[in-house]
Amino acid sequence: MPQEDEVELDITNVAHGGVFVARHEGRVVFVPDTMPGERVRARIADTTHERFWRGEVTGVVEGAPERQPHVWSAAAIERPPAERAGGAEFGHIRLDHQRELKRRVIEDALQRTGKLSPEAIATAGVDGGPVTVEAVAGETADGTGWRTRVRLQADRDGRIGPYAPRSHTVIPVADLPLATDAVQEATPFGQVFPGAESVDIVATGLGTAHVLVNDAPVRPERRGGNAGRGRGGRAPRAARPSRPSPRPVPIRERVGDREFRLDARGFWQVHRGAAQTLTEAVQSAVDEALFDPRAANLDLYGGVGLLAAALGDRFGSTLRITSVESDEAATDDAAENLAEWVGASALTDRVERYVARLAADASAAERARLRAATVVLDPPRSGAGRDVVDAIASVTPAQIVYVACDPVALARDLAFFDGHGYRLRGMRAFDLFPNTHHVEAVATLTR
Repeated sequence: MPQEDEVELDITNVAHGGVFVARHEGRVVFVPDTMPGERVRARIADTTHERFWRGEVTGVVEGAPERQPHVWSAAAIERPPAERAGGAEFGHIRLDHQRELKRRVIEDALQRTGKLSPEAIATAGVDGGPVTVEAVAGETADGTGWRTRVRLQADRDGRIGPYAPRSHTVIPVADLPLATDAVQEATPFGQVFPGAESVDIVATGLGTAHVLVNDAPVRPERRGGNAGRGRGGRAPRAARPSRPSPRPVPIRERVGDREFRLDARGFWQVHRGAAQTLTEAVQSAVDEALFDPRAANLDLYGGVGLLAAALGDRFGSTLRITSVESDEAATDDAAENLAEWVGASALTDRVERYVARLAADASAAERARLRAATVVLDPPRSGAGRDVVDAIASVTPAQIVYVACDPVALARDLAFFDGHGYRLRGMRAFDLFPNTHHVEAVATLTR
């Protein structure tokens, strides 16, 4: 079918990634900016995939009752698809229905990718019921005003804004309704940043705001003629662009009565209530009957120590835990943030290398401490992966608490753990990203 043809599509389901499912001429079509139960006009924009096409909604023929005016006019369907701002792909859907759609995505991932039985899925949530997607305490009625960190991209002229979905086209905007008031007030709307790659706006929970300009990589100059040519007149391999190292910008964040030191560009939960929500969720996910504070407990992908501190606050000063993080600056911050626990340490290492060494080199005494351990892991969106899962499972910890921001990656890793005899004992999901398709989950696994 030629691209750019406009067709009418009936939307039947939601898919992972913020798109929805239709069929045309026997082919699956993934379409954004709609929802199940709608009939839309769409332009077939991508036919390069053998198994599916992609469409762009140009109008709504029959809307679903859950449709609402988009919370961000810059992303609304009234704009041409190429001019819609990315980052609020569920903003046209009523908030309670967004959570229902996210629940369906989680359930589908557990069934298709995680290979869980319908019975296991039906009882995986709180109190033996199905998983629901919980709101964060203090959430606004329309799910706006929660982002404490925003990255705006810069185009060749230095204008800043989000990318349009599935493109590198910068869309200049005049507002950021998903952001907190402090972020919106600090955002330099309309300003130009020549030579920048992006601009980060960070507003801490303690009231400070920062605008951080990230310079574009510097490409080495090419020499003319045969200068610099190697043997046989061949040009040497081009040097990679160098990325300037920005100066650290130390900030502090507070969770309950505890403060954390980190760099403004470092990782911290984006939602203003997420750090507190995940602290409490991880604390409650740990089975106290299986927890040994003196075991070789692990906090993998530990960042600046948020979840290690959550265990310390629950289980006290005798806690032993090793936090492993590949970012050296974050590890330095974690060492300070965890300093009150004598048995806590922060190591700079890639998690896959660290757990592989544990699996290969641990002594008999170390393996005994690992068998009694609780492992908390909070991997990036791609998940932990088979090698990390295999290494963790080989040291047979007593329980695993897995924090995930991608339900399909989580389900895949749950299937890997299941192959080692670790079963899902409970899961909670949290709407830490309202008006987007993203959802956070905390799962507990035991042998």
